[in-house]
Amino acid sequence: MENLLTISIAVTSAAVVLQACILVAMYLAMRKSSQHFEALAEEVKGKVLPTVDNANTMLAEIRPKLDTILTNVSDSSTVVREQIQRIDATLSDLVDRSRLQVIRADEMLTRTLDKVEETTDAVQKTVVSPVRQISGLAHGLGVGIEAFLGKRRKREPVRVPQDEMFI
Repeated sequence: MENLLTISIAVTSAAVVLQACILVAMYLAMRKSSQHFEALAEEVKGKVLPTVDNANTMLAEIRPKLDTILTNVSDSSTVVREQIQRIDATLSDLVDRSRLQVIRADEMLTRTLDKVEETTDAVQKTVVSPVRQISGLAHGLGVGIEAFLGKRRKREPVRVPQDEMFI
């Protein structure tokens, strides 16, 4: 039994020594990895931070220009909107005035055509009809006198001038 106890203590001692070696190896590996990560972190800081600083500087320089551009665009859009509203009002006024002028011209043309028709009717009633009546009366008198005097002459067909037919 004493051998067993010695073997058991030896195995336990070996296990503890082995665990200690593993822990030392892990410590050394972690230290090496930590140094490597710190070197990477420093390298990243060295490369990224200047870029970030440059970006911040560039943004600080560009910001007033962007503000000016945005202000100009806003002002321009306001001016364009006002001009478009003025053009719309002007075109609406022009269309309304044109419509009124067309209506006036149509009324004037209608009145003129009505007057021409009235004048044509008046000429027909006051000039052409009495002239036809007088012509018919004169022709009748002429035929009556010829018949009374006994002269027979060949009857010529009565010709109505073209202008009188359509008036």
